[in-house]
Amino acid sequence: MTDDNPDTSGQSRATSTRRSVVTSTVEVSPEVVFGLLGASDVNLRTLEQLLPAEIHVRGNVVTLTGAAADVAASERVIGELVDLVGRGTPLTPDLVRHSVSMLSETTAESPAEVLSLDIISRRGKTIRPKTLNQKRYVDAIDNNTVVFGLGPAGTGKTYLAMAKAVQALQSKAVNRIILTRPAVEAGERLGFLPGTLSEKIDPYLRPLYDALHDMIDPESIPKLMAAGVIEVAPLAFMRGRTLNDSFIILDEAQNTTTEQMKMFLTRLGFGSKVVVTGDVSQVDLPGGARSGLLAATGILEGIDDIHFSHLTSQDVVRHRLVADIVDAYGRAEEAQRGGRLRDADKLPGNRATRRASSHGRRS
Repeated sequence: MTDDNPDTSGQSRATSTRRSVVTSTVEVSPEVVFGLLGASDVNLRTLEQLLPAEIHVRGNVVTLTGAAADVAASERVIGELVDLVGRGTPLTPDLVRHSVSMLSETTAESPAEVLSLDIISRRGKTIRPKTLNQKRYVDAIDNNTVVFGLGPAGTGKTYLAMAKAVQALQSKAVNRIILTRPAVEAGERLGFLPGTLSEKIDPYLRPLYDALHDMIDPESIPKLMAAGVIEVAPLAFMRGRTLNDSFIILDEAQNTTTEQMKMFLTRLGFGSKVVVTGDVSQVDLPGGARSGLLAATGILEGIDDIHFSHLTSQDVVRHRLVADIVDAYGRAEEAQRGGRLRDADKLPGNRATRRASSHGRRS
């Protein structure tokens, strides 16, 4: 009896293990399978790293093996990616990563719906949101008059806002696009730079020009600017104006003062839309001045038709290392703040020092 028990127990565990592993096959149409796997199977290799179930592909049949929950989750990923390819969206390893990340969150949005939303197309290149937060940001621009896009570098804050501005101009929802930035350094060193005022300020506006060239035929940009349909100017040039029927973008808004931000927002006229973008972790204001963008997040929160969209390192769409760099600097800054607080506790007159002194007197 006792001799049989170990064998029976062993057989039972083996059977239980075998039963916990399931296999599922997904047949993919031949015209979609190449887009799914990618050139030289680059997308397949990404899926092998990210999916909770093991994936094997033979011909146009995808086999998934693992625990039931892992296989079910992996099936959903494959289904969404097949849907994306079927909608004509070129699949890349980055899109695969974003899709898997999106499906790991408890959201109702489908990656195929999010990642196949076309904003504008030019010369075969289509601009689309690439993360769920980017999609929500784009939707917020559609549904609100004033939108603040807050987040680190590379999250598409300015680029997507520019795309929406060009879309609005092309659909005749607005008559002109106005792009502006605070030229913080230019304000300090303007007199020492060579050239006219326009030539001195131009380097600070160059990122806006670069984005425009991606979205509008470069030959037509000088004509549109000469006609006043597109205006690119430093923030100081906005004072005293009322901007009607315009799509207005304030970029690098973390470098505005509270007074400048109020001045800018009160330029809003009828039929216009405003998008303010910035990263409150990269304030370059001299003398420790308080950022107008940071102040606005507290002052304007809760006002109807003003929306705050928050993007994170998970929404970075540049090289994958950019997200890691953003996170690393965030951790370093948090540690530095903690160190300053600990050092402050040691100064005379603070609570920690008083407690230590009191303890010394009592002993």
